[in-house]
Amino acid sequence: MNNRFAVILAAGQGTRMKSKLYKVLHPVCGKPMVQHVIDHVKELKIEEIVTVIGHGAEKVQEVLGDSCEYVLQEQQLGTAHAVMQAEGALVSKKGTTLVICGDTPLIKAETMEALLSLHEDSKAKATILTAHAENPAGYGRVLRNEQGNVEKIVEHKDASAEERAVKEINTGTYCFDNEALFAALKKVSNENAQNEYYLPDVIEILKAEGEIVTAFQTEDFEETLGVNDRVALSQAEQIMKKRINEAHMRNGVTIIDPSSTYIEADVIIGRDSIIQPGSMIKGQSVIGEDCLIGPNTEISSCEIGSGTAIRQSAAYDSQIGSDVQIGPFAHIRPESDIQDEVKIGNFVEIKKAVFGKGSKASHLSYIGDAEVGQNVNIGCGSITVNYDGKKKHLTKIEDDVFIGCNSNLVAPVTIAKGAYVAAGSTITQDVPAEALSVARARQVNKEDYVKKLKFNN
Repeated sequence: MNNRFAVILAAGQGTRMKSKLYKVLHPVCGKPMVQHVIDHVKELKIEEIVTVIGHGAEKVQEVLGDSCEYVLQEQQLGTAHAVMQAEGALVSKKGTTLVICGDTPLIKAETMEALLSLHEDSKAKATILTAHAENPAGYGRVLRNEQGNVEKIVEHKDASAEERAVKEINTGTYCFDNEALFAALKKVSNENAQNEYYLPDVIEILKAEGEIVTAFQTEDFEETLGVNDRVALSQAEQIMKKRINEAHMRNGVTIIDPSSTYIEADVIIGRDSIIQPGSMIKGQSVIGEDCLIGPNTEISSCEIGSGTAIRQSAAYDSQIGSDVQIGPFAHIRPESDIQDEVKIGNFVEIKKAVFGKGSKASHLSYIGDAEVGQNVNIGCGSITVNYDGKKKHLTKIEDDVFIGCNSNLVAPVTIAKGAYVAAGSTITQDVPAEALSVARARQVNKEDYVKKLKFNN
């Protein structure tokens, strides 16, 4: 197999996005569009990936990290000029170079592989990724000869009526013989209205030299979508969302209403899990088998064990065990560790807390900055009072503790193993093991008080 390289064009500012965020960093299903391109390219047998950066160079490098090499295009003088910036990294190498734009997040790795394979098998100097467009207005048309090779690319504005009837269009993604590419780039002129160097001119140069130029037509026009504005961004979101949901369903996940279910690109879901309508699953979330998520539930970067149900709730950046029941209307805030067989009921908020196996807080409680042991019962309306106005403090509740309703546990405080806290108590000191702690005012009944109150008024 030939050596393979890739050049990703990611230097443009994207003025039509009308955004402070550089175009290629706009997310599609939770991942910057240029990251989608990088990830797809990495599925191929590519030896070297060079990303051409310009506007927002530091931000792009920050996002992509060490996943590729970088070259800087200080002035944006066209697509051919952008590829020229990779000369120092690639010029002397033999092999095939894939050139792809960083704003095309939908092109699949399988399509890229088919493009590369056709290029290598046909021994062409260049191969164009094309698509069939029912409405090709505005696109460059790809004209083939009797052998099926590319005769020329003609822009819409320059095309004759006969040429405009052609529905095979140039997508802007190419494969080149690497040495031929950089030799031809030196011959590209900027004698045009924009004074820019255009990559399609390389095709004309190679054709004029008698070289073979071929084309691979993808069956899916949608995957060639380039994102240049917010409208196209929303279209890419919808296409990617549908693709992601269908992949999960084919892997054994039940999605009741795919149209109302949003799952980001890096989410993993085990088979026989059920996703109810209105649910959003984001970030690096991993969900086990036989889970129930939703309806109307948001999960972000959580690891969730098998057999867990999360209903009408929100969970962020936390560990959630197996056979857990959460919701409805619960809030799991970051850095929580909810262990197996726990029950978190309605209107319960957990924040930066460990919640031990078999413990439960069934309703209307706040547990923050806490270590809760196993088989603990936290009664309705109970809270850990973790903040003194300056610092957060830890509450420790050991195994088999019973916390009565409407109890305030003022941290730092420890409720030792097997202790009971009476309902309505405000606990400010440690409670020994197996003790009953009562911390409330003694009840006083004043006979006939209401009668006297009414008489005096």
